[in-house]
Amino acid sequence: MEDILITVTAEEQFQAWQSKVMPAVEQVRPGVWSIPVPFVGNPMRYTLCYVLVGDTAGGAGGGAREVALVDPGWDSDEGWAVLTAGLSTAGLSPKDITGIVVTHFHPDHLGMAARLREASGAWVALGEHELLPTHWRSDPGRFVTEDREQFTAWGVPAEYLDEVSFQAETWAQMTNVEEPQRRLADGELIPVAGLKVRVLSTPGHTPGSICLVDEANQLILTGDHVLPKITPHVSLEAQNHVDPLGDYFTSLDIMGVGADMEVLPAHEYRFRGLMARVAQLREHTLERSREVIAVLDAGEAGSVWDVSKELTWSRGFDSLRGFTLRLALAETASHLVYLSAQGRDVAIEVSRGAPTLFVEV
Repeated sequence: MEDILITVTAEEQFQAWQSKVMPAVEQVRPGVWSIPVPFVGNPMRYTLCYVLVGDTAGGAGGGAREVALVDPGWDSDEGWAVLTAGLSTAGLSPKDITGIVVTHFHPDHLGMAARLREASGAWVALGEHELLPTHWRSDPGRFVTEDREQFTAWGVPAEYLDEVSFQAETWAQMTNVEEPQRRLADGELIPVAGLKVRVLSTPGHTPGSICLVDEANQLILTGDHVLPKITPHVSLEAQNHVDPLGDYFTSLDIMGVGADMEVLPAHEYRFRGLMARVAQLREHTLERSREVIAVLDAGEAGSVWDVSKELTWSRGFDSLRGFTLRLALAETASHLVYLSAQGRDVAIEVSRGAPTLFVEV
């Protein structure tokens, strides 16, 4: 089935996405399984977890087979039941999992990792540059205060501050994360016997986002970096992520390694036509930057809020509330930082708690 630029390779997944229902567990290749895990209470509905079955640790007859599980999904009792049932369909159980590889630190990818590690004893791995909020663990008050200060500096009116900034319960959720047992470097093979799956560092969506290239099966697992329809969110959120949008463009440039491979994204459905989709994502994102430039050139915007409210949003700016509004503001800020790096010279203050950046846009 043709979808303008890409070719859908998983018709049942595509139809399930269109119908807003969960797709089935599927065997993509011998030893490669796709298991949708519910993303409870979110319009994305599910995360596509992938299971990669390797060899026995010591070769033929040398012990238990090794298995990698990629992006176990949002943590919930419902999700755990679905994940374990999916593993059973693949002839596996949680105890068979050797390693848990997470493409990036977002709860719809990392969330189930702790529960799965407890059940399996498997190690958990993230990209070597992915940031975890461990620096906030000892000071929730500072976390809340500085987050609120960020949005105040971005020009958010007082009546919106409570809904866009993180609260104490958010601190608890974000800091209830253990350090991964392994960090994976760009170009490294994941350490699971019998697999030839290489790490591809793709910062942008997060500072340490990774994709995985299954060289034996000619598959590329793209996490949230490249999805078939949805444009990944790239925002100025994480500490020390200086230019997330610039990183994102650089990461799109290196996707040619999977140009002829089938794409296994973390949401929606599988497809071919990676480079056509990459070109589309690049143009869509540049068009947003051009829209930001037009707002700046009009000369009336003095803050991130002022710019955001003049941009085109699918249901209009006034419809954005709560976390969605937060994401819209952080996306706008990322464009301002990117444009600054490209030499724009109109001053807009952009801060991320500590440190504060004064960006020449």
